[in-house]
Amino acid sequence: MEKTYHPASIEQRLYAEWERRGLFAPAGDGAPYCIMIPPPNVTGTLHMGHAFQHTLMDALTRYHRMRGHRALWQPGTDHAGIATQMVVERQLDAAGQHRSDLGREAFIARVWDWKEQSGGTISRQMRRLGDSVDWSRERFTMDAGLSAAVTEVFVALHEEGLIYRGKRLVNWDPVLHTALSDLEVVAEPEQGQLWHFRYPLADGSGHLVVATTRPETLLGDTAVAVNPEDERYRHLVGRQVRLPLTGRLVPVIADAYVDPAFGSGCVKITPGHDFNDYEVGRRHDLPLINVMDRDARITAGDCDGKALPAGEIPAMLVGLDRFEARHQVVALMQDAGLLEKVDAHSLPVPRGDRSNAVLEPWLTDQWYVKIAPLAAPAIAAVEDGRIRFVPDNWAKTYFQWMHNIQDWCISRQLWWGHRIPAWYDAAGRVYVGRSEAEVRSRHGLGSNVSLRQDEDVLDTWFSSALWPFSTLGWPQKTPELAAFYPTSVLVTGFDIIFFWVARMIMMGLKFTGEVPFREVYITGLIRDEHGEKMSKSKGNILDPLDLIDGVDLETLVAKRSSGLMQPQLRPQIEKATRRQFPAGIPEFGTDALRFTFAALASTGRDIRFDLNRIEGYRNFCNKLWNATRYVLMSVEGQPLAAPGRAPATLPDRWIRSRLGQALASVHEQLALYRFDLAARALYEFTWNEYCDWYLELTKPVLQGDAADAATRAATRRTLIEVLEALLRALHPLMPFITEELWRKVAAAAGVGGDSVMLQPYPEAAGFPADAAAEAELAWVQGFVLGIRQIRGEMNIPPSKPLPVLLQDAAAADRQRAADHWYLLRQLARLDSLRLLDSGEEPPVSATALLGGTRILVPMAGLIDLAAERERLAKALTRAEADRGRVEAKLANRQFAEHAPPAVVARERERLQAVEQEIRQLGEQLARLG
Repeated sequence: MEKTYHPASIEQRLYAEWERRGLFAPAGDGAPYCIMIPPPNVTGTLHMGHAFQHTLMDALTRYHRMRGHRALWQPGTDHAGIATQMVVERQLDAAGQHRSDLGREAFIARVWDWKEQSGGTISRQMRRLGDSVDWSRERFTMDAGLSAAVTEVFVALHEEGLIYRGKRLVNWDPVLHTALSDLEVVAEPEQGQLWHFRYPLADGSGHLVVATTRPETLLGDTAVAVNPEDERYRHLVGRQVRLPLTGRLVPVIADAYVDPAFGSGCVKITPGHDFNDYEVGRRHDLPLINVMDRDARITAGDCDGKALPAGEIPAMLVGLDRFEARHQVVALMQDAGLLEKVDAHSLPVPRGDRSNAVLEPWLTDQWYVKIAPLAAPAIAAVEDGRIRFVPDNWAKTYFQWMHNIQDWCISRQLWWGHRIPAWYDAAGRVYVGRSEAEVRSRHGLGSNVSLRQDEDVLDTWFSSALWPFSTLGWPQKTPELAAFYPTSVLVTGFDIIFFWVARMIMMGLKFTGEVPFREVYITGLIRDEHGEKMSKSKGNILDPLDLIDGVDLETLVAKRSSGLMQPQLRPQIEKATRRQFPAGIPEFGTDALRFTFAALASTGRDIRFDLNRIEGYRNFCNKLWNATRYVLMSVEGQPLAAPGRAPATLPDRWIRSRLGQALASVHEQLALYRFDLAARALYEFTWNEYCDWYLELTKPVLQGDAADAATRAATRRTLIEVLEALLRALHPLMPFITEELWRKVAAAAGVGGDSVMLQPYPEAAGFPADAAAEAELAWVQGFVLGIRQIRGEMNIPPSKPLPVLLQDAAAADRQRAADHWYLLRQLARLDSLRLLDSGEEPPVSATALLGGTRILVPMAGLIDLAAERERLAKALTRAEADRGRVEAKLANRQFAEHAPPAVVARERERLQAVEQEIRQLGEQLARLG
């Protein structure tokens, strides 16, 4: 073995071998186990959320593969309609071209070329993370098979009347010229204004004051609403106001949507340009007026599809961009004496996550899925337990969304994606079918009838909703579909329960008659160490590959400060990065990163990622590596007891019992998706029990003369067998280091096989509990820890042998002291051990308690009592002064109110630590007399 652990020297070599040998494909005749990867965007890169979820999915897959299941982790990528189209359009822009210059077919061919050349980034990164997906089955949502499934579903739903075309409000991106799903909308608070306008009553008896953040939408108002319980306006309900600038008469209506405390309690209603107003308009049968075009410029307007009377929209506003029109509307209202006041106002502004353009609620013809008939069975599947959410509180979120579900807009005004299988004749009649040929055949349309296919494509989420069964070959009845559907578990984030999880359930039930998965494990969101969401604009993004490979400071600064939507943030991000990572990020390796993710995978909604944790787990890898070196050196060329022989020593019995309990905990916690508790059980056994205790306990046996040859052979067998089983147990979380070490350990242990991945996962039954051994060794540990505590408190070097006295020792403890002297002597570094006679007065001693037994270390000759008192007194004075400074800082109101919460928390922790130090120093002084 290499003396030191270097992850870079093993990880890519091992992964390439695994993949070349096809070890990730389902094998054997065990029960099927299947996880569908949430398909990442083909344009994407592996961010921390991906790495976190992929670690958990891979751990489950490897665990079940080792337990004998036919495990399939199905990989693939999503075509990511908007994102991919934007990438290629930017390339065209750089060359001075536009997609319209190429035409649709040539542009799509260009996108496919880009996909083949550059679309595999995330797949390469998945390999670096150790993902054991079956690459031979990799799918892409635009593959021929998956595209056929999309067409089949669209046609089937349309034939049942569950897909229709209609005019509704959508999130419209005026830059990309497409509707967006809510998930593609980023709404961050921005500083704006609230304009208060006077709307004159039609009879001239006064006016109502309405407040708006979007004055330009005044042109599309069709009512003014008040709360029906608002006494101030109840008498005005049913009357009319004359809409300024247009002269349009609109009614005053009563609706509970209105908050009487907001503004004046009167709200302008613009059903054609506001989602809430749209619902109010539906309740009151208000007309829909649209006053903008696809570029968000003001038009002459139309009402329910018919042009408004000429001149109703002032000519000077027609053709203006909406924000220029806003300034003009405010100016016109002010000139007319109808602007009452303007307030500063912070509000969430919806922007497209790709274009960063302010989105516009816009009326347009789109394709929709009638969702209620699909939602009812999907609700029942969770209610009756066919699908279980973990943690179960997310089922409430699912039900809340599903019971208030709206029809789903599935069309997008793009070229890249699944083109809608609908054709129009010259009269505008629409025909839906699997192909133009099928449409002509079914409807008797000859070649003389000109047909034009719909220009739109389907929402990316439409094809993603079919992912669990389309990837397995549906609509064909394939062996894979029969074996692996329904799948076992879906691992995903809470932010897409509605957008993806719910839609997969609806589509799976509709087209297969079965739920798509039995369980849905919802992970938390990875945040930075302060609990902040990771984002480019905050400069706190971490690239998982930088954590794996390491990165120098200048490269890190460049990565964090490039591609910002707000370039003015660059200096502050560069400064913060240099302060946080003065030497860049060191190489941690994949296994340390994966174990960190597992250890953080609690049931919480938010997960704080702290680099101190990954550094600690890098040390854990080093510990495992060094322990393996010790074990191999201890057994190399030495006889081992035959497998299955009862362990000869107390430490051997104890470590086997402890391993069995650790394994029982791991199995239990993984069944509950408590990766954090499973990781803790493995970490604590490995570090605290196997490395820190057991390896030390073997040294008196293997390196001294306290044991005979048979006992030493039995201890070597236990050393290597427990380590071999431990490496198997750790493998799902730390695949690379365990594979590298297991191959060497297995050879030494006489275990067959050439990959730990194909070995059985260790069972607790193979290491039965031994309560007597655990109780006995607990006494040994208590004794050793008592001596170590005395050394630490009295500042006695660890290497100095100590004389020890036992006072008030019961018969059982006397026997233990005799039986385990060979262990106590080496681990506690003892010179002698004597039992005090009853009534014998002990010398001045430092004392530790072990049950009813007093462990005494005489001070005479060990330390200079006067010098030690002086040293402790000085340390106590320093600690008390330090406490005073911290208390003063915390008592400072300015500090407590204005310092970051994390800084205040650190000072409180420091105060607690200082107070503990003062107590300990006082106790040590008292002990010296």
